[in-house]
Amino acid sequence: MQIQDLPYADPGVPDARSGPLFLWWLWRNQLGGQLKSLAWGLLHFVAVSALPFCVGLAVQAVVDRSGTRLALTGGLMLLCGTGIAVGDTFLHRTAVTNWITAAARIQQLLARKAAQLGSALTRRVAAGEVVAVSTGDVEKIGWFVEAVSRFTAAALTVVVVCVALVVYQPALGVVVAVGLPVVALAVLPLLPRATRRADVQREKAGRATELASDTVAGLRVLRGIGGEELFLDRYRRASQEVRHAAVRSARMWSLISALQVLLPGLLLIAVVWHGIHLARQGRITVGELVTVYSAVMVLNYPLRHFEEIAMAYSFSRPSAKRAARVLSLERSTATEGLRAAEVPGGDLYDPGTGLLAPAGRLTAVVCGDPDAAGRLAERLGGHATEQGRSVLLGGVALDELPLDSARTAVLVQDKDPVLLSGTLRELLDVPASGTVPAADALAAAQCDDVLDALVQGSLDAADPMDARISERGRSLSGGQRQRLALARSLITDPEVLVLDEPTSAVDSHTEARIADGLRRLRSGRTTVVFTSSPLLLDRADQVALVHGGEVVAVGAHRELIDGEPRYRAVVTRETDDELSAADEGTLVDAADEAALVGAGQERKESEESA
Repeated sequence: MQIQDLPYADPGVPDARSGPLFLWWLWRNQLGGQLKSLAWGLLHFVAVSALPFCVGLAVQAVVDRSGTRLALTGGLMLLCGTGIAVGDTFLHRTAVTNWITAAARIQQLLARKAAQLGSALTRRVAAGEVVAVSTGDVEKIGWFVEAVSRFTAAALTVVVVCVALVVYQPALGVVVAVGLPVVALAVLPLLPRATRRADVQREKAGRATELASDTVAGLRVLRGIGGEELFLDRYRRASQEVRHAAVRSARMWSLISALQVLLPGLLLIAVVWHGIHLARQGRITVGELVTVYSAVMVLNYPLRHFEEIAMAYSFSRPSAKRAARVLSLERSTATEGLRAAEVPGGDLYDPGTGLLAPAGRLTAVVCGDPDAAGRLAERLGGHATEQGRSVLLGGVALDELPLDSARTAVLVQDKDPVLLSGTLRELLDVPASGTVPAADALAAAQCDDVLDALVQGSLDAADPMDARISERGRSLSGGQRQRLALARSLITDPEVLVLDEPTSAVDSHTEARIADGLRRLRSGRTTVVFTSSPLLLDRADQVALVHGGEVVAVGAHRELIDGEPRYRAVVTRETDDELSAADEGTLVDAADEAALVGAGQERKESEESA
């Protein structure tokens, strides 16, 4: 896989049982790129490590006054230099490719998981953690995945050089062969502590990121209540905690880096001291001493990769653990379904509550609990977050359909819909039946003032469709965002449209016009609206009251207002005392009416007897 071939046609099914297994799965799925990086790394490191031998041969050739050997050594050094340049160039290319492709694979997996889970994702995982995984964690995981091949090449080079030194000069080679493993493994006892400190830093950084995202999302509300400074102080404290944790982690890694400098230096001193004694005794030549000394010096370069792989694993392990936790989340139902792909039609029925939305009609649902209404809306769209009986569309269980087919059949607009940044044309460019033009949808959603506001806010857009919308539509009011989201849903024109409080942020006059436009544009289509607005309820074909998790009353809005106290309490916002008073008044009126009827009956009987 090359960078220009991204994204993957299929990123695969990850092994998300644990962080290390997820890292191993990523490495296996990049085996070709890893082998290329290993090959170029071996060329580069071996060429670098061969230079000391060339230097030793050159020094000995000068001592022996051999021009032929000196020229031959010069040719070998030129060959090593070429190998270093070519190997380093292509090692960098393959390493960066491995890093970017690993990061891209993770981002595709996260995007696919978010699409599968929908709104259930943020119910199971904090939004800040999702942001941390999709940004910083992705880079750290990619760093470790690409560093593995370079570390392997460096480790193999160290082994090759040690063996070559033992063969070339056994007396000094044995010292190097024994000392290098000690130098490479001396930092292992410090790694658990460094890893724990890195975990603490990552955890605190995730909390700070979550606090920052929540603060930005609620900035308008915070300004309205004067709470900016309060949340700013909270973020300052969280940021300081991250800084302190980062300093503690950096201290441990600086100690590890210091050991990686100190121990090779001590090994070099030992080799030089022992080599001088051997040279004085005539057991080795000056060229051999220079070769061994240079080899130990050059080995510091591949040894640095031992420290890097330790750091990369320590930082990527918690990141991989978090990514695996997100990727291991599953829907309550399978995404591939048990039936062939189809878009059924007919009545929408929820066995759990008994809610029936007849095909081609506008059904309003009144539910006193907003959270329960949101869960029911998601279940109607096949987005259930817990196991239960499936919703039926035309007698077909949505859980048995492939996820794509279920979402094509039923579209759910959340209570707080998200507007992505871009032009209005891009916002409304959604999968659709093609029968509802954008102009009709915008008109039905009463977006005329929204279009004017977009044009006024854009310096270079005369056409509202070319005007840009800021991230999450923050430049628009809540009512304007709601209406644009409603227009987007209307353009899609699904078989069943489920709207959760689509007009909660608009004024009553606009709400009345939206109700008329919605009824007109969705004529012949099944529409379910969760609302407590009398304006919408009065225009619905039927209204269902959900109380205690089940439908307790179905009828027209005016009928339910007159005959169902629980319905009236939700719609008119009556208190319990008002309801009791109203019920007592009803009883008194009924008693008075009965008394009048009784008196009239007695008078009639007396007249007949007379």
